[in-house]
Amino acid sequence: MAKILRGEIRWANLNPARGHEQAGMRPVLILSHDIFNEKSETVIAMALSSQRQRAGFPLTLELKTKELPKRSWVKISQIRTLSVERIGMKLGMITPEELTQVVEGLNEIIGA
Repeated sequence: MAKILRGEIRWANLNPARGHEQAGMRPVLILSHDIFNEKSETVIAMALSSQRQRAGFPLTLELKTKELPKRSWVKISQIRTLSVERIGMKLGMITPEELTQVVEGLNEIIGA
């Protein structure tokens, strides 16, 4: 598998899921640093949705990248550690500014 990089949007298999977790094959944003992804054989990722979100920032953030086929929102509150075995094809990459906003949103949620 190609190196998995921070800021990439990739397909991932999120099954099995419980409760309100996102499930199935869906795009995720890779949040963890490249060296973590490589050494731990896991990634920290956030689920994406193509459905307009009622919750605004910091729970969700609309991504403006043109590489995605649909309008997309990163669900900042849907953060998971996933085995690299669950990670599939690359769909695109977010901008450094979007990555900063996502991290700031996570910091607001967890109180950093």
